[in-house]
Amino acid sequence: MAEVLVYVDHVDGAVRKPTLELLTLARRIGEPVAVALGNGAADTAATLAEYGAVKVLTADAPEFADYLVVPKVDALQAAYKVVSAGGSLAAVLVPSSAEGKEIAARLAVRIESGIITDAVDLEAGDEGPVATQSVFAAAFTTKSRVSNGTPVITVKPNSAAVEAAPAAGAVEALSVTFSDQATGTRITSRTPRESTGRPELTEAAIVVSGGRGVGGAENFPLVEALADSLGAAVGASRAAVDAGWYPHTNQVGQTGKSVSPQLYIATGISGAIQHRAGMQTSKTIVAINKDSEAPIFDLVDYGVVGDLFEVVPQLTEEINARKG
Repeated sequence: MAEVLVYVDHVDGAVRKPTLELLTLARRIGEPVAVALGNGAADTAATLAEYGAVKVLTADAPEFADYLVVPKVDALQAAYKVVSAGGSLAAVLVPSSAEGKEIAARLAVRIESGIITDAVDLEAGDEGPVATQSVFAAAFTTKSRVSNGTPVITVKPNSAAVEAAPAAGAVEALSVTFSDQATGTRITSRTPRESTGRPELTEAAIVVSGGRGVGGAENFPLVEALADSLGAAVGASRAAVDAGWYPHTNQVGQTGKSVSPQLYIATGISGAIQHRAGMQTSKTIVAINKDSEAPIFDLVDYGVVGDLFEVVPQLTEEINARKG
């Protein structure tokens, strides 16, 4: 059976959920071979094996932490050469983060292959893997495949249910020779992001977002309280972010982050195309807005026409009561 390279997104050995989704999808088209880089890479092996990795290629070097992107591209290219030399390679899968898409694009150029970004599903085809994408602000769903070279595919978080499938997970050291470009851009400082205790926005199963209708930064605790009752991440529309009510890191939309949770709750958001582009692939969408003509209601599965300042606290109270 053909092998599938899976780029591992981890933090000091703790594997993040999008990688487990990639392993689940990879098993549909071949045998997953994981590539883990940087500090704690070897510590990922047990988790990766639990979710289907037949082999784990690891490499650690200061370059992965001290420089941007290119050292990781060098390593992934080295893994590509090792695996493709030993047999058939069905695809290279990378999480569809900002960094992941840059790594995938650079790799595709180097190996002269086609690339598909932001896939939401993956299946085996007679002529290679077939990826499903939501395109043109999620107005259309397309199926496509790469016709030249080994497909390089980035997959959006929450695209697949994680399924365990224990495999060997044999660990092998990956030899990497860094290119001249690897040290071109150095990281000079890091500032730890303050933890809110909430899930990462792009990975969360539930997202609660606030928009212009929230009325100000002082009212966002209503949105946060609802999110906390559900164990959800907090998002914001561009209007709310531009007004300075919530950090840009939480913006959902075409110029912000793209999310695809199981449940998306929009409070005080009109549903402009810019926002819809970032959340339209959510599995279930609920909107709370006092304007019954708001465009968001054309998109939702469930809509509540009402004042969010009345509806949201009642909803939060009811959820907490049921949990209690």
